[in-house]
Amino acid sequence: MKNVMGVIYTGEKDSFLRELTLLRAIAAMPVAGRYRVIDFLVSGMVNSGVRNVGVIMQKNYHSLMDHLGSGKEWDLHGKNDGLYILPPFLTRENVGVYNGALDALHSNMGYLRRSRQEYVLLSNSLMIFNANFKKMFVEYRKSGADIMMMYTKNPDMLRPEYGTYLNLDDDQNVIDIEIDPTKPQYQNTFMEVFIMKKDLLLDLVDRGAAHGYHDLTRDIFQRTAHDSGMKMVGYEYTDICFRLDSVQSYFEFNLDVLNPDIRHQLFPDDRPVYTKVRDELPARYLGDAHIMNSIVADGCIVNGTVEHSVLSRGVKVDKGATIKNCIIMQDCHIQEGVHLENCILDKQAVIKQGGRLIGPKAYPIVISKNMVI
Repeated sequence: MKNVMGVIYTGEKDSFLRELTLLRAIAAMPVAGRYRVIDFLVSGMVNSGVRNVGVIMQKNYHSLMDHLGSGKEWDLHGKNDGLYILPPFLTRENVGVYNGALDALHSNMGYLRRSRQEYVLLSNSLMIFNANFKKMFVEYRKSGADIMMMYTKNPDMLRPEYGTYLNLDDDQNVIDIEIDPTKPQYQNTFMEVFIMKKDLLLDLVDRGAAHGYHDLTRDIFQRTAHDSGMKMVGYEYTDICFRLDSVQSYFEFNLDVLNPDIRHQLFPDDRPVYTKVRDELPARYLGDAHIMNSIVADGCIVNGTVEHSVLSRGVKVDKGATIKNCIIMQDCHIQEGVHLENCILDKQAVIKQGGRLIGPKAYPIVISKNMVI
């Protein structure tokens, strides 16, 4: 797939994740202890042979830029191609604020035109999955289609008044697209991943911008589905996938990773997930530590009870503290005698001695970054 370039759009609406995305993009959300959401997309592209990956950013992108760096961890730091960070910028044509992926692509036409690849693999960052894009590209070439759209039949992806759903005929041709329906008619959830020729994408973006369009799916694909002059087909993704479209879905995903079957599907041996390396000592378990069915990342110091929880790097759990069904992000400090249940703690939060926070599982308590309670 050296003739395919990857583009990841990270400017999706993120208000539904509340405090968790006040200071970061969804793509930079910590997951599974030591990873970020974008790691799965970039790793999937690299494992499939894509050597040119552009990441289009919109807002709150400092942590995302810091995480991606030069692309070294993904072997995207060579002289040819590599990882391209594409933050918004002001020009006469662009006000620096994207109202959709089409706006973002139009603002980065220079990068698209300069890239030597013939095809484009485009994705957003709302879903977590570990795909072999080679299979999709092979099917795309066989189909003779202009555009191939990845979808899943996973019923957990269906949402009232949210999401994009495809209607396909027996030959996998896309004949209708519905967006944010009150009740989805179709069971094929579009994963916001597609492949097409770069020249076609440039033409669609240029024509869309000339008509004042902003959203690629709503303004281009939905219209194209009814245009017999262009062939759009679906590609079913049958492996495991997750959508981060609420605090609850983020919470449930991290706890689901504790299931060995799910973890092995998400991290198969032949498709490793790469991430930023942070030199840390191995986790330390002191005399009163008691760990059950949890992920504990490097640099943690645990001297309390941790059950069915995910601890990111550098977390400290003092003696007598109890953590159940919690997501604890990097460098948090849980002091002596604290009891936490069904909570999400953002980075560097501190829960003072004797504190007690118990939230309902359906609506976990969220503690913001750097907060002291």
